[in-house]
Order: sequence, then C-alpha cells, then structure tokens
Amino acid sequence: MVFQSVVLFLFMSLLIFSSTITTAIATLPKQQELDRISALPGQPPVTFSQFSGYVTVNEQPGRALFYWLTEATAFPEKKPLVLWLNGGPGCSSVAYGASEEIGPFRINKTGLSLYLNEYSWNREVNLLFLESPAGVGFSYTNTRSDLNDTGDKRTAEDALVFLIRWMSRFPQYKHREFYIAGESYAGHYVPQLVEKIVEYNKALLQPVLNLKGFIVGNALFDQYYDEIGKMEYWWSHAMISDRTYQSILKNCNFSVSQYYYLQPCVEPFYHLIKELANVDQSSIYTPPCLASHDKTMSTVRFKNTLLRRRLSGYDPCTSNYAEKYYNRPEVQKAMHANVNGILRNWTECSTDFGLTKDLIWKDSEFSMLPTYRRLFTTGLRIWVFSGDTDSVIPVTSTRLSLRHLNLTIKTRWYAWTADDQVGGWTEVYDQLTFATVRGAGHMVPKFQPTRALVLFKSFLAGKELPKLPGYDQ
Repeated sequence: MVFQSVVLFLFMSLLIFSSTITTAIATLPKQQELDRISALPGQPPVTFSQFSGYVTVNEQPGRALFYWLTEATAFPEKKPLVLWLNGGPGCSSVAYGASEEIGPFRINKTGLSLYLNEYSWNREVNLLFLESPAGVGFSYTNTRSDLNDTGDKRTAEDALVFLIRWMSRFPQYKHREFYIAGESYAGHYVPQLVEKIVEYNKALLQPVLNLKGFIVGNALFDQYYDEIGKMEYWWSHAMISDRTYQSILKNCNFSVSQYYYLQPCVEPFYHLIKELANVDQSSIYTPPCLASHDKTMSTVRFKNTLLRRRLSGYDPCTSNYAEKYYNRPEVQKAMHANVNGILRNWTECSTDFGLTKDLIWKDSEFSMLPTYRRLFTTGLRIWVFSGDTDSVIPVTSTRLSLRHLNLTIKTRWYAWTADDQVGGWTEVYDQLTFATVRGAGHMVPKFQPTRALVLFKSFLAGKELPKLPGYDQ
C-alpha cells in the first residue's frame, strides 16, 4: 500500500538522514541541550533528565509539535523508549498522560507545585509525550487555515516526521527498542502511526525506528461495534431504561457517522441523554468535578463514541490543576513552550477539533479493524486493555470489535493478579493480548495505577499477565 505521496514523503525523509553527517554530529548535542529542562517550577528533586521543546514537521504552514521527554529514573541508556499519545481528537498528552496518568509528576490543587507519582512508567522506560496534532496543547501552526485540513491521515504523517526529526536531535535513541502507547481516540493514532512506521522502515536498509510493538487502552476500534457495545453497557449497568435501549437499537443507524442527528434517532437519543443525567461517563462510579460542573455539563457532545466531558478519578478536578499550572509563564519558559507567543490559553483539550458536525476533523476511519488485520502480519507485539468502569468506550465495545477480528485463542480467559488481588481478566490470542482492568475508568493508569503498571511491565517483558496463586487453567 504505497501511494505516490508516501513515496515522496519517504524520499524526503531519507534526505534528512543522509545530509552532512559531520555537520549533524557537531550541531545535534547543542540542539538537544537547548531542550533540556533544568527544573520545573515547584518540582521536587529528581534523578532523571527531562527535555522538551518543538520539532517542526512542515515548514510551509509552520506546523510544529511539542514534546516532553522524561527519561528513566535509572540507567536510561539501557531502557526502551515509549511514545505516549492521548486522543480526543484534540486532547493533550501533557495534560492527561504526563500529568494525570503515567508521568513522573502530579500537580497540586493550587497549580503552583508538583509532587512525585510513585507509579510513573518512567521507572521502567524513557517516556516521550507528544501533543498531536498541531493545535493541541502547546503544538501549533503559524497558518490558522491549516487547522481546516486536520484529520487521521495528516496526524499520522506529521507524527512520523516528528519521530524522524526527533531521532536526529536525540541520536542516542536511534535503533533503541521502541514502543507506542495511547488511549481513547489514540486507538486511531497509534495503529495508524505504527503502519506508517512499518512502511517507512521497509524503505530503509537500516531502520532507525526499532519498533517492537504497541499497546492501547479503551480505544476506538469500529464505530458500528463501538456504538452497539456502548448502548449495551449503559443498559446492562442500569443507566438507561429498557424502553430507551430498545428504541435506540430500533431507530438509530450506527453505520452512519453522527447518527444521533438523523431522524428517527433524535427523539430516543434525547431521552438517552436525559436518563444518563450527570454521571461521569468516563468513570461511572466516581463523582464529576463539581467545581467545573456548569462548564462541563453544558458542553456534553456525543461525537461518534466520545463525550466531551472532563474525566474524573479519585480527585475529579485534576484537569483544572493542569490548566492552572501550564498557563503560568514561568512554567512555559522552563518547558521552552509557547516560544512564539501565539497561544492565548493552554487547554487540556483544544476546541479546534472534534467529530461533531460543528467542529473540524477532515477524516476519521470508520473502522480500524482492517488496519489491525494488516498489522497482524508484521510480528509486532500488540496489546489491548480496557478499564471496566468506562462507558465512553466500554469493555463491551472493545470485546465486540475483537470478536469480529476472528482471533485464534492461545491462552483462555483467566483472572490476572496485582498485589494478590484480581487486577482484571485476560485472554491471549496468537495475534494480540486483551486485558480488562478491574475498577478502572477511561484513563486506566489514573484510576488503577498499580494494576496499570503491572499490565505495562508484562507488556514490556512480552509475558502473560500473572495468574492468581494456585490458579489452574
């Protein structure tokens, strides 16, 4: 599957790597050092290095993507590199992945200081957070109209350019064992980028992107199956009535994008929204943030399989703290962010993007299942996990999508363990590993950090999740 545009893109990328080795060796350490973070405001002492800054991915419109690298706490030179992507579309990996889920720091309520996350994944790997596409978080384009052309295809292409150019800036990571992880709409971003990397590596004699696998959580797979699974989850968890459930299945065509705008689906969908009330769909057993109640509840939008709603957890207002912290000028200066001063306000999720008809997103794959089928032939390690208290992209949706991949069972369904408790359930197939995470919402590492870390370490090791003591298949 090589198109002319892809061929041209790969050719230009090869030119980047073949250009004047002597000059590159002389300048790269300086570029890397300019991105070093000496310390973030309010940061506790740490033993690991941090870098952040911009990588231009398209000079003509001036598109540049912002990254934040937090190296491993010990022996970073021996640890793999993991790229983390959040979804949305339009949500920041700095806000969610780095600050609420797997990053080394958490933000205090005042938005003035940080404290350490004892479950950070940089205990195991070097973590690279990317705010993608341009227009998300600190990432930007100098051409406002450029945002009108944003979608799945360009997001993947820009992410590949970013990785190629970032590796030139950080040559110590070339050929390093490399994985990609993400959640939610990154169920599109991750496999689409993986496929681009596979194509790119095929064009090189010695690939610099040593991709070994990817892992996605509560991920979009297929609009049709995701939507049916979501309705089933709401009904089976007593969140909607029998009448509404039956009416939705009868009157709504899930094969059509934005089906909820079409007659005769409008009326049953209206009743569905009323019945769901103000429960946080991303974590149905935890309260929403009351401090942002007015702002969030009025902007709920059903976008294919996503809800524009702040995600809650043990402290449901953590997203508010991120917006306080990353809008501070001294923080932006320390992170080498907003260097051109074009950002009016840093937000956790950009309002420039979305899947509703009043927001812009040029292309969105209806189903990722064909992409997965192609990636099964690459030999990459593929894991899929699902927090079982999420109703945005619930476990019922993921299992329904996986069922239609006709996977071959290698190890039958069993309960896996973390700290001598059931961490969830898993089934291992020849093509991939699937795992649920018990008691976790949409952002699994936020709600169940211990279980998420056990799952991640098993993924890295390429081993099946640990069984309960005395458990027999």
